[in-house]
Amino acid sequence: MARRAIRAGAPAIVVAQALFPLYWALVTSFRHGPALFSAIPFAMPDFSNYRVLLSDMGLWREAANSALCAGAVAMISMLLGIPAAYALGRLHFHGRRAVLAMLLGCSMLPQIAILSGLFEVICALGLYDRLGSVIFADLFFALPFTIWLLSGFFRDLPRDLDDAARLDGCGMVRRLFNIHLPLLWPGLIATGLLTVMNCWNEFLFACTFTLSDSARTLPVGIGLISAPSRFELPFGTIMAASLLATVPPIALVLLFQSRIAAGLTAGAVK
Repeated sequence: MARRAIRAGAPAIVVAQALFPLYWALVTSFRHGPALFSAIPFAMPDFSNYRVLLSDMGLWREAANSALCAGAVAMISMLLGIPAAYALGRLHFHGRRAVLAMLLGCSMLPQIAILSGLFEVICALGLYDRLGSVIFADLFFALPFTIWLLSGFFRDLPRDLDDAARLDGCGMVRRLFNIHLPLLWPGLIATGLLTVMNCWNEFLFACTFTLSDSARTLPVGIGLISAPSRFELPFGTIMAASLLATVPPIALVLLFQSRIAAGLTAGAVK
C-alpha cells in the first residue's frame, strides 16, 4: 500500500513542482495594482497587462529581432554544420575524436568565459549595437552544438548505404544530398528547433552587445520592463510578457513534436 502511494505521489509532486511557477506567472499576469498582493488564488482576470503589452510597438520590434536572430543563427549553423558533421560522422581521419572533444568542450563553456574577448572582437568588426553582433556571438555556441548533434545522426546511418551508392558510381556530395539528408530530416528539424529555442531565450550576449531600442531582443526587453518610463506597475506586466514570449517556442514544439521525438531518438534502436 505504501509503495503504491509513493508511486502515485512522487510523479504528482514532480509535476506540481514543475507547473507551479507557470501557474503563479499565469495568475499574476491577470492582476493589476493592489490585486497583485491579494491572497485570493482565483479572482476576476484583468487583461490590462496584455493590452498594454500588445499595444506597445517596442515589444513587437523586439520579438521580430529575436525571431530574426534565432532564424539566422539556425540557418547559418545548419549550412556550416552539415558538411562538418558529415565529415566527422562518416569519414575516418586522424584527429577526428580530438575535434569532437573540442566541439563538446566549446559547448560546455559558460558564456561569461568568452564575453570580454568577444566584446573586443565585435567592437573591432564594427558590429556593436547591431543585430549582427547577437548573431555572431550566438554562433560561437550554436555551431559546435549543431555539429556535435548532427555528427551523431550521420554516424548512426548504416554503412551499407555508402557501399551500395559507391558501387553505383555515386560521389560523396551526391550521397550527402540524395541519400543521407533525406534520411536525416527528423534529426535536422530537431537540431534546428533546439538551436532556435536556445537563441530565442539568449539574454547575456544580447544585453551586452546591444544598446539601442532598434537592436534590442525580446529577453532584454522583458528585463527592462521594470523601467518606469515604459510601464507603471511592472510585476504583472513582466509575467504577461514572459508568457507571451513562450508562445512561439511552444507553437513550434507542438507543430513539429513528432519530428523532434523521432530525431532525438534516432539511432537508439537498431
